[in-house]
Order: sequence, then structure tokens, then C-alpha cells
Amino acid sequence: MKHDRLVSLDAFRGFTIAGMILVNNPGSWDHVYPPLLHAKWNGWTPTDLVFPFFLFIMGVSMNLSLAKRSDATRAAVYLKILKRALIIFGLGVLLNAFPNFDLETLRIAGVLQRIAIVYLVASLIAINVSIRTEAAIAAALLVVYWLLMRFVPVPGHGAGNLTPEGNLAAYVDSLLLPGRMWQKTWDPEGLLSTIPAIATGLLGHLTGFLLRANMDKIRIAGWMFVLGWAGMLAGWVWGIWFPINKNIWTSSYVLFTAGAALEFLGVCYWLIDVYGRRRWAHPAVVFGVNAIAVYVLSGIVGDLAGVVSVGGQTLREWIYQHLFASWAAPINASLCFAIVYVMFWWLVMDLFYRKKIFIKI
Repeated sequence: MKHDRLVSLDAFRGFTIAGMILVNNPGSWDHVYPPLLHAKWNGWTPTDLVFPFFLFIMGVSMNLSLAKRSDATRAAVYLKILKRALIIFGLGVLLNAFPNFDLETLRIAGVLQRIAIVYLVASLIAINVSIRTEAAIAAALLVVYWLLMRFVPVPGHGAGNLTPEGNLAAYVDSLLLPGRMWQKTWDPEGLLSTIPAIATGLLGHLTGFLLRANMDKIRIAGWMFVLGWAGMLAGWVWGIWFPINKNIWTSSYVLFTAGAALEFLGVCYWLIDVYGRRRWAHPAVVFGVNAIAVYVLSGIVGDLAGVVSVGGQTLREWIYQHLFASWAAPINASLCFAIVYVMFWWLVMDLFYRKKIFIKI
């Protein structure tokens, strides 16, 4: 069955990337509104929704993309998936290394690296199993991760310790994760916590089947709202025993954020693809069609601004102090800096969009 392009997916992806750029680029890390920071450990803030939202929508898009390649040979599909995963992983390592390229302090793990691994594993699962088996695998990943984190003892801390220094994921990272960890004792994009992140991608892929279903679009939107609330409720309930926590990507966090993603996608789908209200979403679509490209470019430019010297300050500090902190309170100046940085990249990506420059990876 032929389906028109779902603009809501580009909009959802674009809102997510804009959120990533916003929270990653305050004028000063000393002055940031709490909702624009990650939760220190357990719990969540709006910022903690951004990364799982991206993995979720990647899974949705993956479903539609694989459906279009149904006539391709299995080998060709595998090769394309592997190539894309390697490129994304390499870009992540490059972004971590930039601008110093110091192998001794290089962090191998990272956001793009996790995206690459989730994309690779989730794609291979999706290609080779039925819908029911895929759903069972996603559930098994969440349950197995919970059992590991709750019942496998960590030397010096015992079993079920979910503190930053005593949890199993941190212990596994300290033993096996190459390169520098984000924190001394743990890494939010570490090895073990990637297991439930794969489930996030699979839940997105399963949602893709709903979007492709041969039913009325309003019913599809309705099911997204119902399933979204169910996911959030299930995550909240599981969180009583296995707290919602982005840092170790707990199973409750997966369900809660997947449910929230379904709700947000349902709103985008209902407004854009059901009722045709597309104009309001154009700014997000501009980001969404070049998502990885703008994430990498904004990261590189942001890093450069942090090392280029201007009058004894970094360029970033100079811009913040002279163009924002000179007239606004520090916390508002920091927010304005981040907003202007997002707007700058929107202008760049809007130019790309108008010139039909779409950087495919």
C-alpha cells in the first residue's frame, strides 16, 4: 500500500533536534533554568525527553524506510544499514575528539554512538523477526535489564544498588568501556544501558506499523494517544520499584518516554497529517530533514567557539558577556544565547531546505 510522506515525522524529529541544540548550548552552564538541565539522577525534566524522543522517531522512520526497500536484496539492505551505522558512530567519535584530538582523553561513548548502535541492532531485529517477536524482544530487553540491575551484585556495593557509583551499569562500564567515561564512575551512554535504549528504538519501529495500518487516520491518532498514556502510566508504575532515570536508561524510563513520545507524535500527526495544518510546523521540518547534519555542525561550531580566543576570552564567553549578559540577568542571558544559537542554525538549515540540500547519511 502506498503512503504519502508523513510530514509529522520530520516535524517531530526537528523539534527534537532543536531541543538538543537548545539544551546543549547555554550561554553559561552556571546559569541555566532547571527544566533545561538533566535530572541529577532519578526523576526527569523536559530535557530528559529529548534523546529518547530522537531514538523513538528514528525507529518510526526506520519502519517506513525499510518498507520502501522491500524489493531490495537482503545483502543490500544489510550493507546500507551497516554503512549508515558506522558513519554515525564515526561522526560521534569525531565530535568527541574535536577540537583537541587527544587520544588519551578521548571519550568513545556518546549520543551519536548510541544512536548508531540502536539503529544497527534494532534494524537487524526488525528485518529478521515478526511483529510479535519484535514486541517480545523489546519487552525481554526491559525485563532482563531490570533483573540485571536489581539482582546482580557489584563488588563493594552489593545487588540492587542504583546509585551513580554503585550500579551495575557503571561497574560494567568501568571494566569494559574503552576511552574516558563522561563521569569518573559512569557514562550515560555506556554499554549496559544501551540494552534498554535498543528497546526504545524497537518501540518506535513498532509504532511505524500503526502509522502504516490500513485504517482511518483519526483512528490512528486516537490509538497513539491511548497507547501513549498507557506507556507513561506503565513507566510511572514501574518507576516505583525501578526509578525513572535517564543516566542509566532504566526500563521505567523507556516506557515513560516512549509513551510521552507517542503523545507528542500523536499531536503532530493529528495536526499536520490529519488536518493538514502544516505551516506552523515548517520551522521544525527544516531541522528534521537535516537532523544529523545540523546536530554535528552545531556541535563543531559550538566547540570552536569555546576555544577561539577573543580579547583574553573564548569567543563563546565574549559573545555571551557582550551581547547578552550586558543587558539581561545571567540566567536570562544564558537562555537568550541558547535561543539565538538555535535560531542561527534554523536560518542555515532553512537555506539548505530552500536550496533542496538534504544531507543523507
